[in-house]
Amino acid sequence: MIYLRKDSVLNTYRFLILAIAFFGTIACCFATAAAQTMATAGMYEQASEVSGTVVRYGQDITALQEYYWPYKLNLKEEEQYKDRVLNSPEQRKRLVEINNDYLKQLDKIDFNSISIYGKVDYILLKKKINFELAALQKEEQRYNSIKKYIPFADDIYQLEKQRRRGITMDGKQVALQLTAILKQLKEDTIAFAKLTALDMPLAITTQQAVSGLKSRLKNFYDFYDTYDPMFTWWVPTPYKGLDSALTLYGKQIIKKAKFSTTQKPDSSGIKGVPIGRDDLISQLNAEMIPYTPEELIHLANKEFAWCDKEMLKASQEMGFGNDWKKALEKVKNSYVDPGKQPELILKLYNDAINFIKAKDLITIPPLAEETWGMVMMTPQRQLVNPFFTGGKEISISYPTSNMAEGDKLMSMRGNNPYFSRGTVQHELIPGHNLQYFTNSRYKAYRQDFATPFAIEGWSLYWELLLYDQGFAKTPEERIGMLFWRMHRCARIIFSLNYHLGNWTPQQCINFLVDRVGHEKANAEGEVRRSFEGGYSPLYQVAYLIGGLQLMSLKKELVDSGKMTYKQYNDAVIHENLIPIEMVRATLRGAPLNKDFNTNWKFYNFNQ
Repeated sequence: MIYLRKDSVLNTYRFLILAIAFFGTIACCFATAAAQTMATAGMYEQASEVSGTVVRYGQDITALQEYYWPYKLNLKEEEQYKDRVLNSPEQRKRLVEINNDYLKQLDKIDFNSISIYGKVDYILLKKKINFELAALQKEEQRYNSIKKYIPFADDIYQLEKQRRRGITMDGKQVALQLTAILKQLKEDTIAFAKLTALDMPLAITTQQAVSGLKSRLKNFYDFYDTYDPMFTWWVPTPYKGLDSALTLYGKQIIKKAKFSTTQKPDSSGIKGVPIGRDDLISQLNAEMIPYTPEELIHLANKEFAWCDKEMLKASQEMGFGNDWKKALEKVKNSYVDPGKQPELILKLYNDAINFIKAKDLITIPPLAEETWGMVMMTPQRQLVNPFFTGGKEISISYPTSNMAEGDKLMSMRGNNPYFSRGTVQHELIPGHNLQYFTNSRYKAYRQDFATPFAIEGWSLYWELLLYDQGFAKTPEERIGMLFWRMHRCARIIFSLNYHLGNWTPQQCINFLVDRVGHEKANAEGEVRRSFEGGYSPLYQVAYLIGGLQLMSLKKELVDSGKMTYKQYNDAVIHENLIPIEMVRATLRGAPLNKDFNTNWKFYNFNQ
């Protein structure tokens, strides 16, 4: 036994107390730092130093639009909605003013002192404002070009302006004014009939202006009619005459529309508006894609060549040698019986979810799994959407009993189990359905920055990732996924060639049939959807390009060992639907400046 002196014991005791206190302080400091880090991460999970400005901007723009758009009268409900017609000159002027005002507000922010999250929001808001100003300027130029066809417009705008504040109207005077406008319109109609043709963009703007005037006039009339006795005594007859004349004038304008000089009429009957190379480059820059249209076509052809090699491997495994179209025919003819498609969709969904969970690729909230919906697509929508689509629910495209027999077969063949296997997760979880679920819960204020390169790129990324992870186990399953990958390549090639003025819609259809193996009706629907469905010229390009951006970023962060798949995929989707280059800047902590221009060359042409 060892005996210690009393003072030695006390000194040792004091030392232990001091040591405990010291290390306790250190532990406390670490805990405090960790708590601060968690608090900071939690704050930036939903907001940034600029997010308040982003929200105010969106609400101010909405307030202006809501005020200047006419009401669309709903007789059955108290709440009334707005008709989103072409901006009036007054409306356009106010939008320009408020956008310029927000540019001045941004300029007062000390950019270098804010977080990477604030810098990203700053850059995205500035980019959006400049894009809106450019669009408003272009709209103003087009409107000025077509004013001569609607010289009566200012009179109708003035009536609507008075209605917005409920100014008492002289019914007799209004009737005389509407009669004068009708006389002017009849003269314009006769003069317009003598025109040989009107360029498609100008014809569309003129028709939109006339349609907007018709809506604004109706809103004016509905406000006073039957509520103001003298208005009701004088105005109904001249109003109805003018309303009918505006309808006929709008139809006459569209009949005069000619194909754009860069699109010649062809046998497809599809009318679009090729925007040309300069506009394509402008829109690519706005979407933060630093490549020319020609470079993107080259990229798509390179990806197509990879698909060809993979398709030949699968064809050979199925016993068809190098005739991959025969292998594709066998896959197409594997369609399920009528009425069985929803059952198939559910099975394919479960296959994908189980695979993703087994690989631990992303966090899937139980409520998201519980609440996705399923609907059947109408025959009308199937004319432009030959395959199922998705979002909050999956909309299943499959033949109905009243469709022609040939159309039924093409629909069934185009939605066979192997084609569908590759895209169910694109529409549901972790694709568009999880996007909608998550984006409403994380940085929801960024919805105004949404880009198709993130919207469609995210879902397409999962097609690419699952193929790399071995989700397609049989050659038939690989062909199903490869068909869609070829389809995405083809979308880039045909849509850009169309907007460059190189191809007609019929050439685009033929390309999808011959090069990808589409059913003819499905190819026609796809091309019609691309050029007449209200999509932006770059929307079809966005699928594969956005997916390749996310795969490139995955290589930087996951393949290098800096993040796991789950960490990466969770982090990406929590940044909402912003350009992928800005997601990259956030996750990498890359340096940014307030006048940032896109510069990320995400594709290696030499591999």
